[in-house]
Amino acid sequence: MTKPRVALAIGIICISIFPILVKLNLTPGLISAFYRMAIASAILLPYVIITKQFKVTSRKAFWLAVICGVVFGLDVGVWNIAIQESTATQATLLTNLSPVWVGIGAFLFLKDKPKQNFWTGTVVAIIGMVLLVGFELFLNLDFNLAFIFGILSGMLYAIYMLTSKRILGELEVMTFMTISLLSSVVALGILSYALGEPFGGFSNAGWLVLVIQGVVCQLLAWLLISFATKHMRATRVSVSLLGQAVLASILAWWLLDEEISLQMVIGGFVLLFGIRLTFYERPFFKINK
Repeated sequence: MTKPRVALAIGIICISIFPILVKLNLTPGLISAFYRMAIASAILLPYVIITKQFKVTSRKAFWLAVICGVVFGLDVGVWNIAIQESTATQATLLTNLSPVWVGIGAFLFLKDKPKQNFWTGTVVAIIGMVLLVGFELFLNLDFNLAFIFGILSGMLYAIYMLTSKRILGELEVMTFMTISLLSSVVALGILSYALGEPFGGFSNAGWLVLVIQGVVCQLLAWLLISFATKHMRATRVSVSLLGQAVLASILAWWLLDEEISLQMVIGGFVLLFGIRLTFYERPFFKINK
């Protein structure tokens, strides 16, 4: 299990820079999501064709991978909009409630049910998340479009995690990524065109940010995370991804001069501690029947 954990850790680092890039507002949120998927697809597709790594095992697996791609594309799109319409911290908080939805979904639909330690670790991690972003922000969330999109992003991501876990038991990572990425590109392209979003006219900095999102935040990050998902529990991976909030806060302080308070530091440690709890196999509390 060492390689999947290392892959997950590196993947989390890669996606941690994403909220910072989106918050620069150099491109519209939906178009940013489209190019993130399109650039990653442009690199991955020729590679899997040349190396002959594209192998579809069944029609059912293919269409489930397509659904995964559409759901993930919409997830990134609405999260981008939530970040740009509110704050990166508020959008990240709402999106990263996804482990709750993943846990509930796994409990209802998967054979590999969440263990007691998952729920304990999730509660601790969410407490850490609230500390990280501040009680006032958590209590004063505006129920506007950004709020709704933040919640929707978390739910869509939970659907993606649960579905991808099932598919990756049948498809190889490269095949799954290729199908899901192309599906995301088509879905986001159609939606962007229908809404009249601009596909060009960006600054050089804007194009550079799009390339970084596509290569680092999408292709590299999600190849690693998909590999980890294939070999680890979906619930464990989803909670571990909460760690991106800590790294994103550090990067925001470093690159955007955002202030990091003692409460945020404590919240970060609590969040990481909650993530660590989910990795313990033995139950913390024994219930006598």
